Amino acid sequence: MAYSELIKDFSRIRDYIRDFYVYGFKSRRAYDAKSARGYDNERRRVESWLGERMMFRQDSDGKRVFISIDSGSVKSNPLYKAFKAKSFTTNDITLSFYILDALEESASYTARELTEKLTSEYISDFDIPPTLDESIVRLKLKEYEDLGLLISEKQGNRIKYRRSVDQIDLLGWADALSFFSEEDPLGVVGSYLLDKLDREVIEREGFRFKHHYILHALESEVLYELLLSIEQKREARIDIYNPRRGKPSSHTITPLKILVSAQGGRRYLLAFAHIARRINLYRLDSIKNVRLLESDDSFDSLSCQASGFISHLWGVSAGNYDKLEHIEMVIHAGPGEEYIHERLEREKRCGSVEALGKDLYRFSADVYDTAEMLPWLRTFIGRIVSLNCDNKKAREAFFADIRAMEEMYPEDLSDAIS
Repeated sequence: MAYSELIKDFSRIRDYIRDFYVYGFKSRRAYDAKSARGYDNERRRVESWLGERMMFRQDSDGKRVFISIDSGSVKSNPLYKAFKAKSFTTNDITLSFYILDALEESASYTARELTEKLTSEYISDFDIPPTLDESIVRLKLKEYEDLGLLISEKQGNRIKYRRSVDQIDLLGWADALSFFSEEDPLGVVGSYLLDKLDREVIEREGFRFKHHYILHALESEVLYELLLSIEQKREARIDIYNPRRGKPSSHTITPLKILVSAQGGRRYLLAFAHIARRINLYRLDSIKNVRLLESDDSFDSLSCQASGFISHLWGVSAGNYDKLEHIEMVIHAGPGEEYIHERLEREKRCGSVEALGKDLYRFSADVYDTAEMLPWLRTFIGRIVSLNCDNKKAREAFFADIRAMEEMYPEDLSDAIS
């Protein structure tokens, strides 16, 4: 089969880019999903979008290819190109030109009228005219209407279609679209709108981001379906890929919220899992497919339950879920160290900060899993006056780290210096 840059199924490309070029660093030998030729075709396809940003390293297992991007230097997310590489059949291309040409100016037709017009005026000159079925034309009209190319109007019991006229001047929105396309969770929409502008406008200096999580682009389709489910208050069936099992597992859920980590940029779905009968968190980059189901009458009550759940969530672990863990930490901040108090207020998340007196501040929180807080607590070593926690294992792990750090240094530092 000849190589083609165009694709029909984006989910396969998403898995390939993510597993090989982002997380996997796999070699050609490790590709067992299809044939070696399939690997080469997928690699060439990705290279056509990301050629100058691809690198490789050689080891005993072969050449491992990966993406290397300085997120602060790119004007636009290069992964959006994958969404715009879509394949079409010969009939798709033929009908695209013929239908839009037949619906010139203010002309409007029903599916039957348009089929007759295409048959008599367009394909009749072929030596062997192809068969044009009204049902195919009807499907294409509906597809173009969904894309915004056509507008349908009901006249009696008939539906007529005409070309839509784009009267919105996007030039004045160029800067807003440039920001939206790189910052919004569904920025690919902004990228499509930017494509309508002149090339000079698109390529002019735009925004730069110190922390630019471009991999979100790969989750756009999944995110869109989940947002639809939330907006319409519907249940959904999601397929999650588990690397340990090597195959996806299906879950029936009610999506409630999309959470974004301000620390690492990773995105999560907060949803009610029907089999487990509890609220769970799912990484968006592990969800392969989303299928919307029927409406969930309990959506509003579940949303209230989700708000209460988030109020005790420090990270992404719910721990025991049924039991909260209380933690208290007293911090010393001397004169001129007001920034310590400011930092506590800024980073307290679901906790609270209380001034105890001269140079002392108490941080307290009730969370599902205090073990998630350990990396943050360690940043205050040297200032912690006391630390108490219901989770004994987490508390022991914290002080074990301090003892291990003490053992790294000699008792008498003066001897070490001399």
